[in-house]
Amino acid sequence: MNTTGSRTLQLLSLLQTHRFWPGPELAARLEVSPRTLRRDIDRLRDLGYPVDASRGVDGGYQLAAGASLPPLVVDDEEAVALAVGLRTAAQSGIAGIEDASVRALAKVVQVMPSRLRSRVDALRSATVAGAMRQGPSVDAGVLTVVAQACRDEERIHFVYVSRDGERSDRHVEPHRLVSVERRWYLVAYDLGRFDWRSFRLDRLAEPRTTGQRFRPRALPADDAASYVSASLGAATETLAVDAIVHAPVAQVESAIGRWATAEAVDAETTRVHLSADSAEWALFGLAAADAPFQVIAPPEVVELARVWGERFSGASIA
Repeated sequence: MNTTGSRTLQLLSLLQTHRFWPGPELAARLEVSPRTLRRDIDRLRDLGYPVDASRGVDGGYQLAAGASLPPLVVDDEEAVALAVGLRTAAQSGIAGIEDASVRALAKVVQVMPSRLRSRVDALRSATVAGAMRQGPSVDAGVLTVVAQACRDEERIHFVYVSRDGERSDRHVEPHRLVSVERRWYLVAYDLGRFDWRSFRLDRLAEPRTTGQRFRPRALPADDAASYVSASLGAATETLAVDAIVHAPVAQVESAIGRWATAEAVDAETTRVHLSADSAEWALFGLAAADAPFQVIAPPEVVELARVWGERFSGASIA
């Protein structure tokens, strides 16, 4: 069981991060009786934190406007972990968070004891940030609203743009946020489709809370990350790529015949058909033939070949 002191801090944190807590739900979250909860609320008030209470069937508690948490106290390992997390956040795919992370890191390091500053500085100087895979950025405001709805178990509305550009209004019960390969996903129960869905946050706009609480449903997977992985696997569309390679068919078959079919057009030209999970992999496969090529279809591979062609032709050798 939590000590009185740690429970008081937990209570204060819950009140700080939630607009309103029904009394029975707050007591259940703290694993105490309603009577003990009232004593803990009185203890907070004695410490100078204004807590508003409402009575009746729908009664509950909320922290009055202007109240704040006490100063943050962390141990050595937590301070270093916080600094590492902020450095990582500075390279995340969340729009606008990079500068905020750097500013927060500077403040954290500034208040660290000298021994911790030296540890963080050693970590910084010994670490090289590798090139991170590019991905779409997510608006920090969208991420915050959705994260709070997940935490508060509150239904939300938002506009969603599908892969083919179709816009739709969604009403969901948010479950968890998942970050996969520089992309953020919301796992939620879609009340309009009567089923679970995963939504890419960079395609999600205008999220708004409803004030409607819900009882969490059982997720049809071990966890949210597993659900997203399974959803991505099921949603993967194989690209049927058609291209012309300017090389004899024997050369092409020798290089990429394991995953492509090759037909001779003439002695120096070959028609190639291959399947790929992405436009990038399609171009990698064609490039393995070690000869000039033109992509005929599909359009997304044609466009990527054009973009890469311009990029490489403009490259210079140092």
